[in-house]
Formats: sequence, structure tokens, C-alpha cells
Amino acid sequence: MAGTWEFVVCDALVKVHPVRDPRPVSAETRLQAFLGEPASFQLAYRPPLVPTFRDPSPLQVRVEGTAVDLVAVSSVDLVPCSFVALPGHDDGYEFDEPGLYPDLLRPVSNGEAPVRFGGWAALWFDVTTSDPARAGVHELTIVMTSSDGTELHRASVTVELTAIELPPLDIVSSHWMHLDSLADHYGLEVFSEEHWNVVERFMASAAEMGATSLLAPVWTPPLDTAVGSYRTVVQLIEITETADGYEFGFDRLRRWLELCRRTGITGVEVAHLFTQWGAKATPGIIVGQQRAFGWDVPATDARYRQLMEALLPALQAVLDEEWDRDHVVFHISDEPAGEEGLATYLAAKAVVADLLKGWTVVDALSEHSFYTSGAVAVPVVATDHVEPFLAERPERLWVYYCVSQDRDVANRFVGMPSARNRALGHQLFAAGVDGFLHWGFNFWYTWHSIRRVNPFEDTSAGGAFPSGDAFAVYPGPDGTPWPSIRHRVFAQAMWDHRALQAIRATHGGTAALDIIDPDRTLRFDRPVLDPQHYYESRQRMTAALSATAG
Repeated sequence: MAGTWEFVVCDALVKVHPVRDPRPVSAETRLQAFLGEPASFQLAYRPPLVPTFRDPSPLQVRVEGTAVDLVAVSSVDLVPCSFVALPGHDDGYEFDEPGLYPDLLRPVSNGEAPVRFGGWAALWFDVTTSDPARAGVHELTIVMTSSDGTELHRASVTVELTAIELPPLDIVSSHWMHLDSLADHYGLEVFSEEHWNVVERFMASAAEMGATSLLAPVWTPPLDTAVGSYRTVVQLIEITETADGYEFGFDRLRRWLELCRRTGITGVEVAHLFTQWGAKATPGIIVGQQRAFGWDVPATDARYRQLMEALLPALQAVLDEEWDRDHVVFHISDEPAGEEGLATYLAAKAVVADLLKGWTVVDALSEHSFYTSGAVAVPVVATDHVEPFLAERPERLWVYYCVSQDRDVANRFVGMPSARNRALGHQLFAAGVDGFLHWGFNFWYTWHSIRRVNPFEDTSAGGAFPSGDAFAVYPGPDGTPWPSIRHRVFAQAMWDHRALQAIRATHGGTAALDIIDPDRTLRFDRPVLDPQHYYESRQRMTAALSATAG
């Protein structure tokens, strides 16, 4: 192979862009992981730029060392981003113009990595063990060779897999997985065996990302849907109307709950009881084989109350039988706003309030008056509107971010640096909130679900949301989820939170905060964007927990 190859070892918070020299891993950076957590790093490479070099053959990547069997390798693929940042965004972006940016982690099989010409590219390495006997400091050597067997580079990497087992996440980490998106993309019959298999794989991927709770489509969730239209039906509960009332079948719901148990999902969210942005109408619920409710049936329609009087007690009986109700939440409607929104929200809530006594009701909102009015007992507040709620704190408080949280706060847009994604774990712990929610684990549609998109070609929901808001995972072949860089980094944030929990339990809350926020300046609108901060604070976490274990 003619010309000179270049190689640089990078940490996991670097985004390797084709035309920017990547930041090499710092000599002070220790690549560490807890038991069960991937220790991640990257090897950036740039092929020769001479015009004669265009060999399309894949690179051969080989790992040598005592932990070879613990290593998984992925190619960091560029994805098209037509909408990267909203106008007037802050300075905390790495990219803000349309282009191709690193995000997709495509698994490398048989040690063959595709070559990307014309600039820098990267391979991503995850080193993981859940076996304490395999813990320790591992010296790895990454060997890159050309298709003709010529050795191009050897990179030495030291990875420390600790034997520290962390407690489960003690806050809710909710992510809405869209079952219709899986069926529509893969062309599967809803609730066929093939669909269930895909659902389980994506559910496991969500848990791997740090999700503890998923939205259960007891009926097709009335979310992100244009008024008057409907998404593919993914209703778990079978409903039949008889002369004596309603009969219900819960076999599919029980199967859903079993998948949750199997994949480590501990929280169940019942789909919203009313439509989004004002709770004016009922969900598109199927009775028998026909849609009996929907946009044409107002929230306060007596027929809906009649159905809920029968359905909710029956549903709650199944949930009590299958699940701990402390880990079940109901939703009235998502994101009510303004005086009119409050009025319609309260009218809808009155339809079912008596049927939800003894159960937790959680809803996303941004207006503090909705909480002080008593409309929502457990608010889920946008991180850029949360300060009044922290000052006048509810007994339980969740936060969320999505498309509108583009300034000053943490988020996971492709255009943002990975440190801005990683920041959330520290922030959630420092604020002491009870949960986090994100709407888009795998939303592969345009705005209002008007049409499907190919997420490998459209990362911004048809130009509606900054790239990365609508999904964190890609649909690999045969129903296999492929993670994004953002998926991996969000998981790191949740591992940070779990480590801080462990330190709080053994050393006290002050000691835990001293590790991540010694000056007590950390706020939701002040995420730390220095990548080295997260590696240094992780070193301090590991040291504190190792001392306790010793």
C-alpha cells in the first residue's frame, strides 16, 4: 500500500470527524470500567491521501492480549445530518452545519473493517466483563494490517476492568420505545413471533443504554401523531364489547412484562390516557377489530368513561399480579401548555382520577403553575425550566430534554460534543431528582409520524428535530439494534450515577458531590463540557470504591 497511514488512539468522548485532527487520549486518562460496564476507546485512522491509493479492500483489525475475548469492535460510521442545530444555539456544539458526522457504531465481523477514504475515520472498541475473576489491568495491542497482510500499525492500550459491582440505578431512566417503528421498518406483522423477537432485542439494547422503564403500549400511544391520523396499531390489550359490557385479553401484556423482566427493565409506564398537547381527545383504541375511539371522540365522552371504568381496574389487577406498583406509572397527557391546555388537561384528568387512586401519575410539562395548581403530582420538567421546581421542590420530580433543550443544558444531539451527553449522570445525581425521561429511543418517522424515514439516511425526522433527538439506536439487519455513539455515552452517564450512589452509601452524599462538584456550581444549565473532567472524576470514584472494598 503506497503512502503513509496515520493512527491515533482516542477516548470515547472524542468524535472523529473526517477533516479535523482527532484529540489523542491523554497520558493521564485511565480507561476504566466497573463490572459489567464497557471500557470504551477508539482508534482513529487516516488512509494515505496520495491519488494512487484507492484500494477498497477492508482493513484487518486484530486484538492481542489476555482480554481478547472481552473485546467487541465497531466501525464508527458517518451519518447524514441535514438539521444539526437550531438558530441562535449556544457555543457548546461541536458541529452546527449540515454534513456527515460520526454516530453509528456498525459491528465489525471477522476482523474486517471497511476503509473510509478522504479523511479521518475510527474504530470503536468495547471491553467488558461481568466476571470478577477477569477483572484487572489488561494490556491490549491493536494490530492493523492491509488486505495483503502488510502490518500498518500497532497500538498499545491499557484498560482497567475493576471488580466493583455497582448497585442498580435508583432513579427512573425512562425511554419510549416505539413498537410500531420496529414493525414498520422491518415490514413485520405486529405481534408476530418475528416482531416479538425484534422487540426483545431492542428492549435489551435500551436496558444496555441505561433505561430502566419503557412505555407499555397497552393501547397505541397517542403521541407524535398528526390530528386526524393514526399510527400503526400496537395495542397490547385485546378488547371485546359484549352485551354485558367489555371483556379483556391480557396475554400480550403479560408477554411484554415477561420481556421486561428478561431484559432487566424494572419500570412500566402505561401509555397516555389522552392525546398529546392538551388532552382533548381519546387514544385510537381498538375494540374488536374496529377503532372505537380516537380523534373524533372527545376526552370527556361518556363512552370513554364507561370503557375506563371496566378497563383500568382489570389492567391494574394484572399489574398488581405481575409487577410492583411502586414501579408502575400512568400518564394523563403529554406536554399540556397554557391556560387552555390546563383546562382541558384537568377536564380529562377528572374522567379517570378516581380510577387512578393509589397509583402514580406522571406527566411531562414545563409550566410551574401546572404543578402549583395541583394538576400534576409528579411533574416531568424540561431541564431548561426546572429551576423553579427545584426551588419549590415537589416530593417527587423527574426531568427530561428533547428538541427544545438546545441551549445551556445537556442533550444528545449529534452536533453536540459527547461530554454534553455524559454530563447528565452527574447532573441528575447532584440535583437529587427521581427520574429522567426521553421520548425518542427509536422514532424513525417524520414530525407527527406523517411518513417513515430511513434512519441511515435521515437523522432529523424529516428536518423537524436536530439530528439525534428522535432516536439513539439504528435498525441493523435481521432485527438487530445497532447502537450510536450517543447510546454508549448515555450509558456511561448512568454508570456514573450508579457509582455516585455507591459512594453516597459508603462515604456519604457530601463525599460523592465532592468528586463531581467540589465548588457546588453544577446546575442543569451548567453542564461541564471538558471531557477530561469525566475521566478524572471516574478515577476518583473508582479510588473511593476500591478503598471501601479493600
